[in-house]
Amino acid sequence: MATQAEVEHSRKTFGWAARDTSGILSPFNFSRRQTGETDVALKVLYCGVCHTDLSMITNKWASSIYPLVPGHEIVGVVTEVGSKVQKFKVGDKVGVGYLVDSCRSCQNCDDNFENYCPNYIMTSGAKYIDGTTTHGGFSDSMVVEERFVISIPDGLPLDAAAPLLCAGITVYSPLKYYGLDKPGLNIGVVGLGGLGHMAVKFAKAFGATVTVISTSPNKKKEAIEHLGAHSFLISRDQDQMQGALGTMDGIIDTVSAIHPLLPLIGLLKSHGKLVMVGIPEKPLELSVFSLILGRKTIGGSLVGGLKETQEMIDFAAKHNVKPDIEVITIDYVNTAMERLLKADVKYRFVIDIGNTLKSSS
Repeated sequence: MATQAEVEHSRKTFGWAARDTSGILSPFNFSRRQTGETDVALKVLYCGVCHTDLSMITNKWASSIYPLVPGHEIVGVVTEVGSKVQKFKVGDKVGVGYLVDSCRSCQNCDDNFENYCPNYIMTSGAKYIDGTTTHGGFSDSMVVEERFVISIPDGLPLDAAAPLLCAGITVYSPLKYYGLDKPGLNIGVVGLGGLGHMAVKFAKAFGATVTVISTSPNKKKEAIEHLGAHSFLISRDQDQMQGALGTMDGIIDTVSAIHPLLPLIGLLKSHGKLVMVGIPEKPLELSVFSLILGRKTIGGSLVGGLKETQEMIDFAAKHNVKPDIEVITIDYVNTAMERLLKADVKYRFVIDIGNTLKSSS
């Protein structure tokens, strides 16, 4: 006789998974739970590829659970809803981001900051309360509790919507929370990758004057002519940095490499804010004195809660804020991971799951 867990996790699913720290992905058959009374089941059509996926499949943070099906920038169409689901119906276009559950009872959850719940559950490579493993969107279907499902507005292309569920909310949330979403502000963006290019686009949509700050001079043309940044600073050019001292209301730092913070703090006006969304492997040196002079603030931010993510998606649709993407087939995903490691993508890979993931692969 089947156990309760086997009954509840009996939906046949197909995806691609990493089996070990090599990070090599290959076809994988597994099971998901049947649709519960508050669950939404969806057919996955597109899934973005994030640096977090790369870190998890290679166990960079020493917490990966194998086999691991990555993917937390998931967009698809609802195929079934539970009897108590109120917000969604079959055929709706929906998304799933970084989280698939939380405790739902702590202060952060009550305040719609599920992303800061001490017991939040990641979309892939984590454990549900019953001990089953979460598997992400490099798969043909998902089953997710209604609270953690996002409605995708009409007019927003589904392939472009996928990276918004991680890269988009990761920069939108700090711009809003730290008051950097007001027209007329001068905003700096450090780094011009998946997160950085979205920070430029959202800051511009908020009406800011945007400066890209980079170590790479060859990114200037891309930043200004393609992404529409208003100016560009080479962070290793002391004359340029000196000329921009005290000019910025806020800076979104998307860089995960080790880099000095003092020059960035110097760019801030009094009361300015430096917000970290990249995750360097080692601690960065911080001069407290540089913060005291001018009452400057340094903070951090991790994705966003579900209410804010829905707000971000709606804003993006209204203001035509879309990531620059390269759509790929599932068979190309290992090559994409190699390119991602080399930052060889402008600016986000998106897997066409619906057309290229076949159970016979």
